[in-house]
Amino acid sequence: MTSLKTPLRVGVIGLGWFGEVHCDAIIGIPELTLSALSTRNPERLKALAAKYQVIKAKTDFMDVINDPDIDVIVVTTAWDKHKDAAIAALKAGKHVFLEKPITSTISDGEELIESSKNCEGIFFVGHICRFNPRYQAAQRAVASGELGQIISIKTHRNLPAPMTEKFINQTGPITSDAIHDIDLILWLTGDSTGEVFTQTRSIRNFDNPDIAQILLKLSSGVLASLEVNWHMPASTPYEVDEYLKVVGTLGSLEVGSGLNALNIATDNGFRNPDSTYWPMHNGVRRGALRDEYIQFISDIKNGKNSEFGRPDAALMALRVALAAESSALQGKVVKF
Repeated sequence: MTSLKTPLRVGVIGLGWFGEVHCDAIIGIPELTLSALSTRNPERLKALAAKYQVIKAKTDFMDVINDPDIDVIVVTTAWDKHKDAAIAALKAGKHVFLEKPITSTISDGEELIESSKNCEGIFFVGHICRFNPRYQAAQRAVASGELGQIISIKTHRNLPAPMTEKFINQTGPITSDAIHDIDLILWLTGDSTGEVFTQTRSIRNFDNPDIAQILLKLSSGVLASLEVNWHMPASTPYEVDEYLKVVGTLGSLEVGSGLNALNIATDNGFRNPDSTYWPMHNGVRRGALRDEYIQFISDIKNGKNSEFGRPDAALMALRVALAAESSALQGKVVKF
């Protein structure tokens, strides 16, 4: 482990709603300081610079990347803009935290990973579900062998329709949400090859479908079914309803969220706020997102990636997700 001068000075590129959530997490971590912001939207940039009291606010992300005072670049742009910002940051000697999915194409992902091999900084891809303590406990149970040989996995990840209207024309439910469960399945099984068949349905006639049903057969023989539904009713009381069931030859396990997490009932109705991924407490974001950053800092100290932010694992999840989309378009089984 190498000594590390902290706090590390962080520049965030991409200030959509989730970029702001990342900023809320960064300001609550003593080893980090939010030092620079970048987005192409001048009004948004001005507003968030004022909110976080950040002086360095740039519409050109290269101004942040080329700043010698910045140690870490966080990329939370649209996924098709990931490659250029991440490669530029790595070549500038920065540590890079890249939000999933790693890129929008396999070739871009391969180019990005290849570029990172010759750079000094740590390249970390954030697949946040690996930091949900319930999924971590599931992974430990599977790895211990107490379930025996894994034979099947079932997941769902469903969101209320009003939440998804903001971004369904830019990204769909498979590459945005099912990729979480794909990554978890690959992590749990250790598989990297197999085949996929997908069916989708569009309800609202956006550029991407509302619903996807995905069937995987992995090289180990494990069968997996994944549901992702971006058209849950507006009255749905939770932000994300997620579920995982793993069946082995000696036992099984289930991970639930949605109505199994924090429930609040008042005269004004019933709600199920996030208490796992990025809950707000005393003005900062905590939960799994904070834990991601703690792991990222640890990786920087150790000078190498842990199992949690590996770019090659992120690329494998993308490969399967894109194969699932291709299957839906072609109406046939696709190998990956």
